[in-house]
Amino acid sequence: MTDFTFEHAPGDGDRPTVVFMSALFAGGWIWEHPYQHLAAAGRPVLRTHEAICALDRRVAGSIERLGDALLETCDEAGVGDVIVCANSLGGLVAIDLAGRHPDRVRGIVVSGAPGLTPDPDVGLSFDRRASVRPVGAEFGDRMMAALFHSEERFFTQEQMDGVGTMLLRPESMVSMARSIKATRRYQVRPALDRVRCPSAYVWGRHDRMTPVDPWLELLAEYPETEVVVVAGSGHIPMIERAAEYTAILEPFLDRCGRVPA
Repeated sequence: MTDFTFEHAPGDGDRPTVVFMSALFAGGWIWEHPYQHLAAAGRPVLRTHEAICALDRRVAGSIERLGDALLETCDEAGVGDVIVCANSLGGLVAIDLAGRHPDRVRGIVVSGAPGLTPDPDVGLSFDRRASVRPVGAEFGDRMMAALFHSEERFFTQEQMDGVGTMLLRPESMVSMARSIKATRRYQVRPALDRVRCPSAYVWGRHDRMTPVDPWLELLAEYPETEVVVVAGSGHIPMIERAAEYTAILEPFLDRCGRVPA
């Protein structure tokens, strides 16, 4: 049994499968627009369901083990070559996988990855002694302000309640802490040096959790990398600017090519 459960639409099997990885707090529902759009167009797609915080602490606390868990999920689905799309902590997983499995990872699309700035600022304290707990209206308001540029509420109440319930579990809190610790230890530049596949970085201009400017400075040293800054977006452009994100994604997928015969 794999760490992740998943949804898979096989589509046209001669193209790499586009794999959407869940984020630290949010499950595969953050990928609803690109997943459904690409599936309807016949592209092979897969998305994991569980947020990283919901995984076992030993997996959540290691970039490499998270990547291994993602590929094990692909194996279970019968998926071979992949293009990994990932947001936040998952972005580091995508970069790491591309370096460790160049024979299988045909492309990566990264958004909002940590690793170049201090710990991501979610605008909240999840310490059980703190006044702000991951439930209720104040939790929702502060989380939205941290994640999004617009004042529009992009998460449903059911989704917010699901995140809050998960974060009230002691095991999830430990997994979150170990995940954040893993981002502190991870060496981004050496990992980028190992990437040989096509790479795109699609970042919200107003990302307060993982600001784009340090990444723009570093990625300028990798001229073959595609970089798109999405105006009017915060940390989750695949939700806040869903149609624009998907429109950026599609031509990149075409450039990643087909599975070799």
